[in-house]
Order: sequence, then structure tokens, then C-alpha cells
Amino acid sequence: MRRTALVVSVFLLASLPGTQAAGDVTVGPGGGTPGTSSNVELVGHEPLFNRGLNAAPAVFGDHVYVGNRTDGSSRCGLGDPRREELGLDACPHPNPGIMVVDASDPSAPHVVNEIGPPYAGNVSETTRELRVWPGKNLLIVESFGCSSVIHSCVAGAVTPRFRFFDITDPADPVFVSEWVPRQANGVIRVPHEFYLWVDPNDPDRALLWISTPTSSANVNNANLLIADISGVPSGGSPVLVAQGTWSNQYPAPRTNIGLHSMTPTPDGTETHLAYLSGFFLILDTTDVAEGNYGPGEIVDLNDDLLTPVENRPTWDNPNPGHSAVPFPGRPFSFHTDEIYGTFTSAAFGCPWGWARAIQVGNPPMPRVIGEYKIPENSCPPPSQADQERGSYSSHNPTLTRNLALVSWHSGGLQVIDIEDPGRMQQAGWFSPAPLASVANDDPALSMGTNKVVMWSFPIINDGLIYVVDVRNGLYIFRYTGPRASEINQVSFLEGNSNLGDAVRIDKSAGQH
Repeated sequence: MRRTALVVSVFLLASLPGTQAAGDVTVGPGGGTPGTSSNVELVGHEPLFNRGLNAAPAVFGDHVYVGNRTDGSSRCGLGDPRREELGLDACPHPNPGIMVVDASDPSAPHVVNEIGPPYAGNVSETTRELRVWPGKNLLIVESFGCSSVIHSCVAGAVTPRFRFFDITDPADPVFVSEWVPRQANGVIRVPHEFYLWVDPNDPDRALLWISTPTSSANVNNANLLIADISGVPSGGSPVLVAQGTWSNQYPAPRTNIGLHSMTPTPDGTETHLAYLSGFFLILDTTDVAEGNYGPGEIVDLNDDLLTPVENRPTWDNPNPGHSAVPFPGRPFSFHTDEIYGTFTSAAFGCPWGWARAIQVGNPPMPRVIGEYKIPENSCPPPSQADQERGSYSSHNPTLTRNLALVSWHSGGLQVIDIEDPGRMQQAGWFSPAPLASVANDDPALSMGTNKVVMWSFPIINDGLIYVVDVRNGLYIFRYTGPRASEINQVSFLEGNSNLGDAVRIDKSAGQH
């Protein structure tokens, strides 16, 4: 990996590449109808006070922590009838903090505590992303300002923060410290998603890969920060160790060219990048993973793309990139799109977004080799409400060797057989019967007719699948279909960390 000073010359590519062939497309028959399932059983459900607007979970042993997609205000979402009838602030957001759920009996999970102000449940702030570093009893919460348009939040100036909690007593988290993410020149960067990586060779070393989306061509405005949090459990602060941006390498106009999320391989040496309207790239992060930098040094990743921007795979969706997760031990990446309804953009709506398998055996020239859809992605005429305020879109994936567990918004939880990446097949699904009512519906995702919004990275914990529905709460499932042993034998696995069985599965898959 080439390491240079944090100044490089700006150059522009001549033109966008043409859209590439998609490879084989398969369509799973089910998932878009609430109250239906195949090969997936419901074990337990916690509706989280029917509050709606739930965010990501983190699992630690018998406990689950669930963040909030909205804030601690009483703001009514756009399209909420109470807004017109009673006023802008006539919609209380009950229990706006982080829910602490006891799932020691997975069939009867129940809330036992709530982390509230000043650390969660604040006005104008979402607790959007959570992880746990189990070896250090550390809960990590990413918070930033939330949208008045799609999150029913009060617009306000919010300093983004990572907050850390000691969960030695998992039912009673204790605040430890907080950190404001800043790039090398000291400028605060707003995070979007983050990946927790614990060094497979050093359980005391942990890093956060943090996306900070920007379309700026300024090479000093980072799209990716990597911070070392190893000192946090003993009272230290996170330390920035690397950053990079590649927006300047895209041709103008750079509309919505921002890094949405990123997933390193379990060993940390390669990172798959999912761009919003920039598609997919692969980055060399060997020096970061191996610690090839000195105290106080910030590794510049600007010149370390393994995939030249002009060689990236492309496709037709107007805002495609959401997640890109490497197949364990195999040279492929599982890529999801996420597209909302026309409420957010006239270009959106049906066919929304779906999933692709990308061949990455030759990193300079990755290629789409297969696609997976559900029927709604083939555009049977949707209702006007769903076209505007719903989404049958792929979202977050967690992969075993041959299965992908994917939250698919109103398509429910999808289980996809990925043994043959060119011909991915549906192996099961679960779409719950939604709650009769919630305190607040998501203005963009659950104001249509389908009130299911499976959203989070599925987490496998002791062979069971934990996933959060934005509207309907926390679900615990058991998969019973083909290759069920791949899930039953997992102690812990999630798509946004390399914890638990991730390294083992990666190594064993690579030996086949």
C-alpha cells in the first residue's frame, strides 16, 4: 500500500463508464406480504413500547440494545395527520432512548431499562448505530443529528459523537466517555455507518471503520475515517489512524458521490466500499490492519484503491449503493441497493433496490455476476401509497458461507442461498403481521400500505437470528430451511463487525 502526504493532485476522468451486464437474475417468490413466512420461525418479539422508528441493535450475551431512529421531541412526521389537525409538535416520541432488552428467554424478550438523556433520547439527535466489543464489556453508540424530513426530528445543530458505555452489568450500562470524530485537519466529520474490527491477532486492539459521506472533490475532506479505540476501556480516547477520500477521482458532476458504508475482510486487509451513486470499489487497508504506522501517524488511503474508479461495476439504479459485504473465504462481494419511495425523490420508488453478487477475484476489474430480487422489484403496479411512502428494497446483509440473511424493508427478512453467486436462490423469508398501531410511523418507509420495515443487519446469536423492524420492534427468528446448520452452529455473527465466528467462517470457507 502506498502511503503519501495528505495532499494529492486532483484529476478528473473523462466520462462515466457504460452500464455493465447484470449477469443472471433470480426472483424469490415471497416476502412482500405481511403475515407470511417460509423456512423461518418466529421465536420471540419485543414491540419496544410500540414506539416505532427503531434503529440498529447490538447483542451482548442475553441482552440486546436497540437505538432510536428519531429524537426525544414530539415532532410530527411529514404526512402524519396529527400534524395538520393538532399542530407540528402533537406527536410524542415515547421512550426515545436506547432500549435495553433481556432476551435470556428468547421466546419472551422484554425491556428492562432505557438509556436516556443526556446520553440518548435527546432532541434533534438519533442513536442510529450500536455495536458491542464483548471482550471489553463496551457498548459503542453512534449519534448524530437526524432529519426533519424522514425521521420526524426537530432540526437543530448537533455535534456528532461516539458514546461508550461499560456493560459489565449488561442491564445497567454506565457511561464511560464520548468522542467527536474529526479528520486529520481537525474538522468534525458526520458519520453515517461504522464497522467494528477487532484484530484477530490481538484481542486488545480494536478499530472503527467510519463512513463520512461527501461529494467534495477536496482530497482533505475524508469519506472514510479509521479510529483506534483500544485505549477507551482503560480511560483513553479514540485515536485517528487513517483516512481517505476518492470522490475527486470521479468525473464531474459528482452528484451524490459519497461513501455510504464499508466492510473490511475479517483480517482487515481489504475493504469493500459501497458508494451512494458511485457504485462499488475495493480498497487496500493492509497497513491499517497490520499496524504499519507510528505513534501519531495518520495513514493516507487516498492512493490505495485496488479498483480504479473507471473500472468500477455500474448499473441502472439511480442511487444504488448501501452495503458491500465480502463473501466469507470466497472472491465475491454481496452488494445491496437501498431506494426509498418517491416521497424522497421523484426518481425513486418501484423497482426500488435489490442485491447483487460481484466477482472480486481480480480487484482492479470487479464484475457483477448475479442479481437477486423479490417480486416487488419487478414492478407489479404498486399502490400510490407504497410508491410514495414505502420501500421493497434490500438493506443490510449478514453472510455465512452459503447463506445471506438480508433485511429487505417491506420484503421482510430474506434468506438467500449464495452457494452459486451467479444463481442466488431464495431459501426462506419472514414477513411479520405488523403491529396494529405505533406512536410514530416512519414518514418515508411505513406510511404506505405495507407496515413491515425490516432494517438492521441481522445478528446470529447462539443459532438464532435477531433483527429490528423500524416500525414493529425486535424480532428473534429460527431458520429451518436448507443449510440451516450453517446458522445453528454459529455462536455470534453480524455483518458489521468481525466478531464471534467471522474469522473462523472466513478461514473454513476458504479451504473448501
